Formats: sequence, structure tokens, C-alpha cells
Amino acid sequence: MTQPPAPSHEAAGCRPGCGACCIAPSISSPIPGMPGGKPAGIRCVQLNDANLCRLFGEPHRPAVCERFTYDPALCGIHRDQALERITALELDT
Repeated sequence: MTQPPAPSHEAAGCRPGCGACCIAPSISSPIPGMPGGKPAGIRCVQLNDANLCRLFGEPHRPAVCERFTYDPALCGIHRDQALERITALELDT
């Protein structure tokens, strides 16, 4: 029996349309449109209506955002789990 292909979000390093990492954590680095960074629980202004980063692949994307990658243990199996888990991690730190 053959194995099904890996989900594309794992191959891409992200769950398309999730955006949890652009909402739940605080970001202290300046972000275009948010020069003071963003507080936890606030949607980044660079997150579009499809929950995709407008700065993805751009040189002015904050380094902290570049380093935040998909992790099945953190992101869970759906967006709500990712939001809950990243929020809990934010509260613990």
C-alpha cells in the first residue's frame, strides 16, 4: 500500500490561510505599518483577508517572522489549535 503525499502545508512550512503566528504572539520588532511591533492577540496589519502574509519572501519581513516556521507539535491539526497553543506559549513567556 502506498503512502499518501504529505500535506502541502508541511512541504511549504506553513498551513495556508492559518495566520495564527501573525495573531497570537507579540512581536517586538518593527513591522511595516506597525513600527512599534504588535501586541499578542492583535492581528498583524500585513496579514491579508486570506490570512496570508503580504511580506512573505520580502526583504523587509521581520527576522522573527522568517524564523517562525510550521511545527506540527505547536500548530496542531487545525488553525484553532494553533491559536490556542501559540497563545498559551505567549502567556507562559
